[in-house]
Amino acid sequence: MTSQSVAWQVRFREKVTTAEQAVACVRHGHRVFVGSGAGEPQVLVEALSGRTDISDTEIIHILTLGVAPYAEPRFGERFRHNAYFIGPNTRQAVAEGRADYTPIFLSEIPALFRSGRVVIDVAMIAVSSPDEHGYCSYGVATDIVKAAAESANVVIAEINANMPRVLGDCFINVREIDMLVESDRPILEAVQGAPDETARAIGKHISNLIEDGATLQLGIGTIPDSVLHFLDGFRNLGIHTEMFSDGIMPLVEKGIITNSEKTLHRGKIVASFVMGSRKLYDFVDNNPMVECHPTEYVNDPYRIAQNHKMISINAAIEVDLTGQVCADSLGAMFYSGIGG
Repeated sequence: MTSQSVAWQVRFREKVTTAEQAVACVRHGHRVFVGSGAGEPQVLVEALSGRTDISDTEIIHILTLGVAPYAEPRFGERFRHNAYFIGPNTRQAVAEGRADYTPIFLSEIPALFRSGRVVIDVAMIAVSSPDEHGYCSYGVATDIVKAAAESANVVIAEINANMPRVLGDCFINVREIDMLVESDRPILEAVQGAPDETARAIGKHISNLIEDGATLQLGIGTIPDSVLHFLDGFRNLGIHTEMFSDGIMPLVEKGIITNSEKTLHRGKIVASFVMGSRKLYDFVDNNPMVECHPTEYVNDPYRIAQNHKMISINAAIEVDLTGQVCADSLGAMFYSGIGG
């Protein structure tokens, strides 16, 4: 064992604390970032929600899969949620004016953090167990989490033994974390239901527009997922996508997705977050074919344009008679977010 490995292990032990002690650093008026999607730090969120001695605390995040207790009416005096992407757990609060929505491209959020235009007092994130060099993976959520952790005044990491160690530009060293809370909670899952007849018809039509060797981006929802059911027989498809979901796995196993003809990150599936089943999380764990990068990289139009035969498949909520497409609202009600 080297002196360097001994050093980080000493730092690790010094930083381990309870969730209650960790969130005690949150003060009145602080802005707190919460990790994204399936990478929500569940134990930390529960501990923060239990604080009865704070007020006017702003909670910011994009889509999360947890219960978001801070968005409930009973916590109104303590917390104010600002959603950069609205999920089912915060939609009602936004609709009732108890929470805010900031419409913004996901790829532009990291610049807000890094420039100091949005100051993060405390970042609560979830990470994998550290490797032999003291590096933890952001696991299923790199997206805007990496920028938040690198910009926050205080970083609290929930080290989850069940978090997959995803490769790519998605690591943080123990020395960059202020407090560590150990957890063995199951990683949150989001399993997409089977597409109905309409979704399958749309998926089949879209599949006719795809060529061998194409690189695909697949958005959230039943429609993008339904396309994957009709790609048998295609050759050497690639993936460069914001979200990595379960539907991609069977095509990798069948040899349809090989990433061998990609012109950027050849041989690699590139994503910014992973959201699906436990089987998917096991698939991405230490998988050299899979890389997660921050949204400012994955969603950058310049990077996307470097992929030959790039095809983007996303769902829409409304389309008007002039062909304008809306993906984030239903009439006057904010439903999700801009993405991008």
